[in-house]
Amino acid sequence: MNEIDHLGASLLADIASAQDEAALEQVRIAALGKAGSISALLKTLGAMTQDERKEKGPLINGLRDTVQTALSARKEALGEAALEAKLAAETIDVSLPVREGPEARGRIHPISQVIDEITAIFGDMGFSIAEGPDVETDDLNFTKLNFPVGHPAREMHDTFFFHPDANGERKLLRTHTSPVQVRTMLAQEPPIRVICPGRTYRMDSDQTHTPMFHQVEGLVIDKKAHMGHLKWILEEFCKAFFEIDTVKMRFRPSFFPFTEPSVEVDIQCSRKGGEIRFGEGEDWLEILGCGMVHPNVLKNCGLDPEVYQGFAWGMGIDRIAMLKYGMPDLRPFFEADVRWLAHYGFRPLDLPTLTGGLSS
Repeated sequence: MNEIDHLGASLLADIASAQDEAALEQVRIAALGKAGSISALLKTLGAMTQDERKEKGPLINGLRDTVQTALSARKEALGEAALEAKLAAETIDVSLPVREGPEARGRIHPISQVIDEITAIFGDMGFSIAEGPDVETDDLNFTKLNFPVGHPAREMHDTFFFHPDANGERKLLRTHTSPVQVRTMLAQEPPIRVICPGRTYRMDSDQTHTPMFHQVEGLVIDKKAHMGHLKWILEEFCKAFFEIDTVKMRFRPSFFPFTEPSVEVDIQCSRKGGEIRFGEGEDWLEILGCGMVHPNVLKNCGLDPEVYQGFAWGMGIDRIAMLKYGMPDLRPFFEADVRWLAHYGFRPLDLPTLTGGLSS
């Protein structure tokens, strides 16, 4: 191998081994720079004889062209490799969902969601929302609701009583939201059309009962309110809340001190496959209690039962939430487990509306 061939092989090897454009530039300068090896050979052509130039000129120029071509090819390859590496490191998959911001990562608790759904449904029917304190008097929680002294609901195993105050009165944590109905009747003249959602308290704790739970009660007082109106309201509510087209309801006679007549309401359902589905099947499930407001309650609230009559109903918010969204145990509602909330909770911007869908 002559000098030119040996130089060419060495330069091509250096070009092929260059790992980046900076190293490749050093090879180019060493070969084609002013003091480069190929430049030095080109300078020797002027001192050669005509025959020597004819022999070595094409070899030296060919070496220069070969090296330049190799340099260009290697530079292009290194540029493509650098681009691929950069793309791999900075790839954005536009098909992936947008990462949620902090304002969207939180979740609405199912109880809050269901209360919003209930208020949306009854608000569309023209009902107002009434609220009252959790700590109530014996008179509003029991007496005015036609509970005689000594009724079992007053006993310690049911009710959380406070110690007697200076006047000997024992306040209590309300056992139902019915005191809100009493407060409403005492505060305003009929016609009355309200629902009363809120927390209630009883000494009970198991898979389907907790010492603190949520109820919603409804009250209508007017001169001509009757059971037919009550039946229609409950049917429309169940269809809207459970998002079904039709619902069959069964009214069974029952007893509540504050209503007469009193009924328990069952709705048609299917229990196949361990899943409760409403609007189909041949089973029945108790959903709420209701009835016509007892005349004694009207009298206790300053209303004449010869002029006014009305109806009321009540249901557990936690219970209907479990039925609608398939939650098997009531206790996790109050355990503050963020994993449970991430699974069963609702996005804060997905507000329930009748037009947009209650649970979409």
